[in-house]
Amino acid sequence: MAISDPKKPKGKMCAYAFFVQMCREEHKKKNSEVPVNFAEFSKKCSERWKTMSRKEKSKFDEMAKAYKMHYDQEMKDYGPARGGKKKDPKAPKRLPSGCLLFCSEFHPKIKSTHPGISIRDVAKKLGEMWNNLSDSEKQPYINKAAKLKKYEKDAADHKSRGKFDGTKGPAKVAGKMVEEEDKEDEEEEEGRRRMN
Repeated sequence: MAISDPKKPKGKMCAYAFFVQMCREEHKKKNSEVPVNFAEFSKKCSERWKTMSRKEKSKFDEMAKAYKMHYDQEMKDYGPARGGKKKDPKAPKRLPSGCLLFCSEFHPKIKSTHPGISIRDVAKKLGEMWNNLSDSEKQPYINKAAKLKKYEKDAADHKSRGKFDGTKGPAKVAGKMVEEEDKEDEEEEEGRRRMN
Protein backbone atom coordinates (compact mmCIF):
# COMPACT_ATOMS: atom_id res chain seq x y z
CA MET A 1 0.00 0.00 0.00
CA ALA A 2 1.39 3.40 -0.98
CA ILE A 3 1.96 5.87 1.82
CA SER A 4 0.47 9.27 1.04
CA ASP A 5 2.69 12.30 1.32
CA PRO A 6 1.53 14.44 4.30
CA LYS A 7 2.87 17.56 2.55
CA LYS A 8 0.71 17.01 -0.53
CA PRO A 9 -2.10 19.60 -0.72
CA LYS A 10 -5.55 18.32 0.23
CA GLY A 11 -7.87 17.51 -2.67
CA LYS A 12 -10.28 19.96 -4.31
CA MET A 13 -13.63 20.66 -2.68
CA CYS A 14 -16.85 21.32 -4.56
CA ALA A 15 -19.57 23.77 -3.52
CA TYR A 16 -21.66 20.95 -2.02
CA ALA A 17 -18.72 19.82 0.14
CA PHE A 18 -18.45 23.33 1.59
CA PHE A 19 -22.19 23.30 2.24
CA VAL A 20 -22.00 19.95 4.08
CA GLN A 21 -19.05 21.26 6.09
CA MET A 22 -21.16 24.27 7.14
CA CYS A 23 -24.07 21.97 8.09
CA ARG A 24 -21.74 19.85 10.21
CA GLU A 25 -20.47 22.93 12.05
CA GLU A 26 -24.08 24.08 12.64
CA HIS A 27 -24.97 20.65 14.01
CA LYS A 28 -21.97 20.68 16.37
CA LYS A 29 -22.99 24.08 17.76
CA LYS A 30 -26.60 23.02 18.37
CA ASN A 31 -26.02 19.40 19.45
CA SER A 32 -22.40 19.09 20.51
CA GLU A 33 -23.05 16.06 22.75
CA VAL A 34 -25.24 14.15 20.24
CA PRO A 35 -23.30 11.83 17.88
CA VAL A 36 -24.02 12.26 14.19
CA ASN A 37 -25.87 9.51 12.33
CA PHE A 38 -24.02 9.95 9.05
CA ALA A 39 -26.67 8.40 6.76
CA GLU A 40 -29.45 10.51 8.25
CA PHE A 41 -27.29 13.66 8.33
CA SER A 42 -26.22 13.15 4.72
CA LYS A 43 -29.83 12.69 3.58
CA LYS A 44 -30.94 15.90 5.35
CA CYS A 45 -28.06 17.84 3.78
CA SER A 46 -28.97 16.56 0.33
CA GLU A 47 -32.64 17.48 0.74
CA ARG A 48 -31.73 20.94 2.01
CA TRP A 49 -29.28 21.51 -0.88
CA LYS A 50 -31.96 20.61 -3.44
CA THR A 51 -34.37 23.23 -2.07
CA MET A 52 -31.82 26.06 -2.01
CA SER A 53 -31.96 28.84 -4.59
CA ARG A 54 -29.08 29.60 -6.95
CA LYS A 55 -28.40 32.76 -4.97
CA GLU A 56 -28.03 30.75 -1.75
CA LYS A 57 -25.76 28.23 -3.46
CA SER A 58 -23.61 30.96 -5.05
CA LYS A 59 -21.87 31.58 -1.70
CA PHE A 60 -20.62 27.99 -1.72
CA ASP A 61 -19.72 28.20 -5.44
CA GLU A 62 -17.48 31.19 -4.63
CA MET A 63 -15.85 29.29 -1.76
CA ALA A 64 -15.14 26.35 -4.10
CA LYS A 65 -13.67 28.63 -6.80
CA ALA A 66 -11.41 30.37 -4.29
CA TYR A 67 -10.31 27.03 -2.86
CA LYS A 68 -9.63 25.65 -6.36
CA MET A 69 -7.35 28.60 -7.17
CA HIS A 70 -5.52 28.09 -3.87
CA TYR A 71 -5.26 24.32 -4.49
CA ASP A 72 -3.99 24.77 -8.06
CA GLN A 73 -1.29 27.18 -6.83
CA GLU A 74 -0.24 24.75 -4.07
CA MET A 75 -0.03 21.90 -6.60
CA LYS A 76 2.25 24.00 -8.83
CA ASP A 77 4.58 24.52 -5.87
CA TYR A 78 4.29 20.94 -4.68
CA GLY A 79 7.02 18.45 -5.53
CA PRO A 80 7.04 14.79 -4.46
CA ALA A 81 8.53 14.09 -1.05
CA ARG A 82 12.14 13.01 -0.82
CA GLY A 83 12.33 9.41 -1.78
CA GLY A 84 9.10 9.83 -3.76
CA LYS A 85 9.47 8.45 -7.23
CA LYS A 86 8.34 9.97 -10.48
CA LYS A 87 7.57 7.36 -13.09
CA ASP A 88 10.32 7.02 -15.64
CA PRO A 89 8.71 7.21 -19.10
CA LYS A 90 11.54 5.03 -20.47
CA ALA A 91 11.09 2.35 -17.81
CA PRO A 92 10.16 -1.06 -19.21
CA LYS A 93 6.52 -2.00 -19.07
CA ARG A 94 5.39 -4.61 -16.59
CA LEU A 95 5.18 -8.08 -18.07
CA PRO A 96 1.68 -9.45 -18.71
CA SER A 97 0.09 -12.05 -16.45
CA GLY A 98 -1.58 -15.20 -17.71
CA CYS A 99 -4.94 -13.51 -17.36
CA LEU A 100 -3.78 -10.52 -19.41
CA LEU A 101 -2.46 -12.79 -22.17
CA PHE A 102 -5.84 -14.57 -22.22
CA CYS A 103 -7.67 -11.24 -22.41
CA SER A 104 -5.51 -9.94 -25.25
CA GLU A 105 -6.30 -13.10 -27.22
CA PHE A 106 -10.07 -13.01 -26.67
CA HIS A 107 -10.66 -9.23 -26.70
CA PRO A 108 -10.91 -8.99 -30.52
CA LYS A 109 -13.27 -11.98 -30.63
CA ILE A 110 -15.67 -10.38 -28.15
CA LYS A 111 -15.56 -7.05 -30.01
CA SER A 112 -16.33 -8.76 -33.31
CA THR A 113 -19.21 -10.86 -31.95
CA HIS A 114 -20.70 -7.93 -29.97
CA PRO A 115 -20.23 -4.76 -32.07
CA GLY A 116 -20.80 -1.56 -30.09
CA ILE A 117 -20.09 -3.21 -26.72
CA SER A 118 -18.56 -0.84 -24.15
CA ILE A 119 -15.00 -1.29 -22.88
CA ARG A 120 -16.37 -1.91 -19.40
CA ASP A 121 -18.64 -4.71 -20.66
CA VAL A 122 -15.78 -6.26 -22.64
CA ALA A 123 -13.63 -6.28 -19.49
CA LYS A 124 -16.48 -7.76 -17.46
CA LYS A 125 -17.06 -10.49 -20.04
CA LEU A 126 -13.34 -11.31 -20.22
CA GLY A 127 -13.17 -11.50 -16.43
CA GLU A 128 -16.13 -13.89 -16.35
CA MET A 129 -14.58 -16.03 -19.09
CA TRP A 130 -11.24 -16.21 -17.23
CA ASN A 131 -12.94 -17.06 -13.93
CA ASN A 132 -14.96 -19.84 -15.59
CA LEU A 133 -11.84 -21.54 -16.97
CA SER A 134 -10.56 -24.59 -15.15
CA ASP A 135 -7.00 -24.55 -13.80
CA SER A 136 -5.86 -26.75 -16.68
CA GLU A 137 -7.42 -24.34 -19.22
CA LYS A 138 -5.63 -21.40 -17.58
CA GLN A 139 -2.28 -23.19 -17.47
CA PRO A 140 -1.12 -22.45 -21.06
CA TYR A 141 -1.53 -18.70 -20.45
CA ILE A 142 0.19 -18.90 -17.07
CA ASN A 143 3.06 -20.83 -18.69
CA LYS A 144 3.43 -18.17 -21.41
CA ALA A 145 3.58 -15.45 -18.75
CA ALA A 146 6.21 -17.42 -16.82
CA LYS A 147 8.31 -17.81 -19.98
CA LEU A 148 8.14 -14.06 -20.57
CA LYS A 149 9.29 -13.40 -17.01
CA LYS A 150 12.15 -15.87 -17.42
CA TYR A 151 13.15 -14.20 -20.70
CA GLU A 152 13.11 -10.76 -19.06
CA LYS A 153 15.33 -11.99 -16.22
CA ASP A 154 17.73 -13.67 -18.66
CA ALA A 155 17.83 -10.51 -20.81
CA ALA A 156 18.62 -8.39 -17.75
CA ASP A 157 21.41 -10.81 -16.76
CA HIS A 158 22.89 -10.69 -20.26
CA LYS A 159 22.59 -6.92 -20.43
CA SER A 160 24.36 -6.52 -17.09
CA ARG A 161 27.24 -8.59 -18.48
CA GLY A 162 27.27 -6.58 -21.70
CA LYS A 163 26.06 -9.52 -23.81
CA PHE A 164 22.59 -8.23 -24.65
CA ASP A 165 21.89 -5.51 -27.19
CA GLY A 166 18.35 -4.81 -25.90
CA THR A 167 16.71 -4.94 -29.33
CA LYS A 168 14.21 -7.61 -28.35
CA GLY A 169 11.50 -6.51 -25.95
CA PRO A 170 8.83 -8.65 -24.27
CA ALA A 171 6.37 -8.05 -27.11
CA LYS A 172 8.81 -9.39 -29.72
CA VAL A 173 9.64 -12.35 -27.55
CA ALA A 174 5.95 -13.06 -26.92
CA GLY A 175 5.38 -13.09 -30.69
CA LYS A 176 8.35 -15.41 -31.17
CA MET A 177 7.09 -17.67 -28.36
CA VAL A 178 3.66 -17.88 -29.98
CA GLU A 179 5.31 -18.81 -33.30
CA GLU A 180 7.40 -21.49 -31.57
CA GLU A 181 4.36 -22.85 -29.72
CA ASP A 182 2.34 -22.90 -32.95
CA LYS A 183 5.20 -24.82 -34.59
CA GLU A 184 5.27 -27.26 -31.63
CA ASP A 185 1.47 -27.67 -31.89
CA GLU A 186 1.76 -28.37 -35.63
CA GLU A 187 4.50 -30.95 -34.98
CA GLU A 188 2.36 -32.64 -32.30
CA GLU A 189 -0.62 -32.66 -34.66
CA GLU A 190 1.53 -34.14 -37.42
CA GLY A 191 2.77 -36.82 -35.00
CA ARG A 192 -0.84 -37.71 -34.05
CA ARG A 193 -1.84 -37.97 -37.71
CA ARG A 194 1.03 -40.35 -38.42
CA MET A 195 0.04 -42.52 -35.46
CA ASN A 196 -3.56 -42.77 -36.74
